[in-house]
Amino acid sequence: MSGVWERIGARAGISPGRARTYGFIFIGTALLILLLFARGTASDQTTVFVLNPGGESQALAVPDLRLPSLWTLYGIALVCAFLGGWQLARGFRQASLALGGVALLFILAFLVWAARDRSLNFTGLLSSALLRAVPIALAGLSGVLCERCAVINIAIEGMMLTGAFVAALMGSLAANVWNWPPLVAQTFGLVSAVLSGALLGLLLAVLAVRFKVDQIIAGTAINILATGITSFLSARILAEFQHLNNPGIFRPVPLPFLSRIPVIGPAFFEQNVLVYFLFLLVIAVHVMLFYTRWGLRTRAVGEHPRAADTLGVNVFKVRYVNVTLGGMVAGLAGAFLILGSVGRFDELMTAGKGFIGLAAMIFGKWMPFGAFGAALIFGFADALQTKLAILRVPIPSQFLLMAPYLVTMIVLAGVVGEAVPPAADGQPYEKQ
Repeated sequence: MSGVWERIGARAGISPGRARTYGFIFIGTALLILLLFARGTASDQTTVFVLNPGGESQALAVPDLRLPSLWTLYGIALVCAFLGGWQLARGFRQASLALGGVALLFILAFLVWAARDRSLNFTGLLSSALLRAVPIALAGLSGVLCERCAVINIAIEGMMLTGAFVAALMGSLAANVWNWPPLVAQTFGLVSAVLSGALLGLLLAVLAVRFKVDQIIAGTAINILATGITSFLSARILAEFQHLNNPGIFRPVPLPFLSRIPVIGPAFFEQNVLVYFLFLLVIAVHVMLFYTRWGLRTRAVGEHPRAADTLGVNVFKVRYVNVTLGGMVAGLAGAFLILGSVGRFDELMTAGKGFIGLAAMIFGKWMPFGAFGAALIFGFADALQTKLAILRVPIPSQFLLMAPYLVTMIVLAGVVGEAVPPAADGQPYEKQ
């Protein structure tokens, strides 16, 4: 029997024990759907998913999706059970993808149960999930840039918080004191936030690369510094002068043709410019890491800095540049919270999104597209708790607020897969 599991694990590229665990998880998911959702659902109940965003959307109108709640839950449970049986019998080549599919089926079952005899705007849920995922995805990209060159960036949270404060203050100064045009003022706030992130990234690089301070301690110190400074200045400046905490936000810009696609168009292509910039940045970082000379050097420094140094790569320069770039991306993430979302700064408003971004990076296996996909999952969990509160689902609100953090804990516990960081991650380099 052990030979069967070894073959199944080798087929999927995971350990035999994990391959077997996946199968039991799939079957357990089917049982949970039957016990938690189907058992309390009446046969005459109907779930309605609204697929039109409403308002001034340019998307083509499509009819709402009406599903018989009970039979839909039975069908989803049957699919999960089949996937579990297949995993136990033969195994999937991409077991992680199968796990992701089962997770999506469980979420769908939960939505069908939560919205029974009600309607849920599915397109609006997707749009909200994307907006909540943007700062997490940017934080994940910041982590990818830093850890690919073997520098652990725990300070993403502090960089985001500083970027948010600087974006609010400088954007408000430009708009309400210097009377610049709104778009110019918001752009000035954005650039200022990115520069503040670059400075903190450079500070982390100096501590970790030049002075070889423990990277976890250095990052924690920067987080404490950012929290203290922003809280003090917010209480002394922004709370007293309200016009310095009102920079405005970038307005949505629908993309021609793409915004007319039903469901997907309003969710992904009727957003502000910062969301589109995230899409471009994910592609750019991927291309930089895997299709350029600099990316090859970055990965070499992250895996085996001694060998890279022997071949003439300046290890210190690579780490300085990448950590500074990571700080800039983290500053951009903080700026999005102000200029792309709420439009004002509040103390500790990042609420752990920098750490969730690190979890997204690990979930995505230190890959740009992987981190972006993981961020969408975290963003969906965050958006879902708001929608469920509106639907008055019989779950305590405290548990709904815990949803994104519970997902983070599950990811970090290793349930989703075996993540292997760069070999030299976190290790200071001594030039011989």
